[in-house]
Amino acid sequence: MNWTAIGAIYRMEMLRFFRTILQSFVSPVLSTSLYFVVFGTAIGSRIDQVEGVSYGAFIVPGLIMLSIMTQGISNASFAIYFPKFIGTVYEILSAPISFLEITIGYVGAAATKSLFIGAVILATAHLFVDLQIAHPLAMLAFMGLTCLSFALFGFIIGIWAQNFEQLQLIPLLVVTPLVFLGGAFYSVSMLPPAWQTVTLFNPVVYLISGFRWSFFGLADVPVGLSLLAIAGFTCLCLAIIWWMFRTGYRLRD
Repeated sequence: MNWTAIGAIYRMEMLRFFRTILQSFVSPVLSTSLYFVVFGTAIGSRIDQVEGVSYGAFIVPGLIMLSIMTQGISNASFAIYFPKFIGTVYEILSAPISFLEITIGYVGAAATKSLFIGAVILATAHLFVDLQIAHPLAMLAFMGLTCLSFALFGFIIGIWAQNFEQLQLIPLLVVTPLVFLGGAFYSVSMLPPAWQTVTLFNPVVYLISGFRWSFFGLADVPVGLSLLAIAGFTCLCLAIIWWMFRTGYRLRD
């Protein structure tokens, strides 16, 4: 394993992140504050508790998941797409490093950035609600795995995309709606039985449910299924990336 090459890619991406640290820090804080004002105040005044948890606290895991998913995709997709756009990706492909080392460098940096954003949102949430974490180690594990898996997914999108518009296509039209419809701001048990069944076909439900369990000990689906879902998604993303590098799909055109 060429750790020097991995470290070089990782440091390059992290330096780009820290050059815009104010924007990266302020944006999630403002967004989270607005969500608490809109959802926590407007809706929370009508919904006192959800399964014994105050509504303001109940939406925190969903807010964190929404942000780390979108940030993981955005950071990783732009990181690999920009070298494609300006042509420097050929220097990376011709270097004596494997696809796994390239992926670790770019995806590791993107996952670190989204993990940082998640921590910022969690700290911001404490300013609005009294939040207790029932299983802190499980919370960190779910957050870390989600950052990793969606950074891998973003890496795939960055290789697939042929213009800047396509970079935003899947996050805006697929991922964000799935998060909103995946129990981010409500419990699946609040839906009519027929819609509960339909909702279980949304893969994001399993991620949010497991993450919420780590906070409150409450889950819409078994925690084992949540872990299986995120592990399967991670393995699928790795397999697709391996195929893309092996065939040169949209990398050697």
